Order: sequence, then C-alpha cells, then structure tokens
Amino acid sequence: MFEGIVGILLLLVITAVVLMIVNRFKIGVEVDGFGSAFIAAVVIAIVGGGIVWLLNILGINLLGGVVGMIAVLIVVAIVLMIADRFVSGLHVSSFGGAFISAIVVSITFLFFIFILGVLRVI
Repeated sequence: MFEGIVGILLLLVITAVVLMIVNRFKIGVEVDGFGSAFIAAVVIAIVGGGIVWLLNILGINLLGGVVGMIAVLIVVAIVLMIADRFVSGLHVSSFGGAFISAIVVSITFLFFIFILGVLRVI
C-alpha cells in the first residue's frame, strides 16, 4: 500500500493529523502543535513497531475478533503512554484517557486511509 520514504512520510503526516484531531476532543491525549504531533507520530511508529516485533517473536498474534481488537487498543494506549515519556509536547492524562484516545485514533486513522483509498491516493 505505502512504499518507500514517501509512504512512510505520508503515514506519519496522517498520524500527526489524527493526533491533532484527537487533541480537539480533550479526551486524555493532548499535543502542543503539529510539530509535537509529528514527533509523537515518529515515536509512536518506532515504539509500536518494536512492540509488534516483540509480540511476534513471542508468538503472540493480536489479530482476530473482539478480543484481538481490544488487545490492539490496549497496545495502542500503552504506546501512547510510552510516547508521552519521550515527546515533551505530548501529554497523556491516564490509561483510561489513552484507551479512549486509542479508540478515536484508530477510527480516525482508518477513516483517513479509507478516504485516501477512495481518492486513489494510496
């Protein structure tokens, strides 16, 4: 779907925009601006990729059904909380706020990917 550096940058920009949208809802994750959101997107990608890699090495598959979806949301919430420690412009209030934000981030991200697919950008 996304290939090369352009694809990676596009995903990071989409993630940063999604974080800015989530910021407007005031549900537990706040970013200070687009720069902080972009840096947070990079950290989230690195930490999330590391967690998925580690889970794959351990033979843990998070895909499938409602339990898998909840597990993925928990991982996203944990990734948001870890990213909060590394990005000064990202503020996560609590695990509950991170979990609710993970739901909004996931839905918003999928919406953007869907729209870009419809527009044949990706």
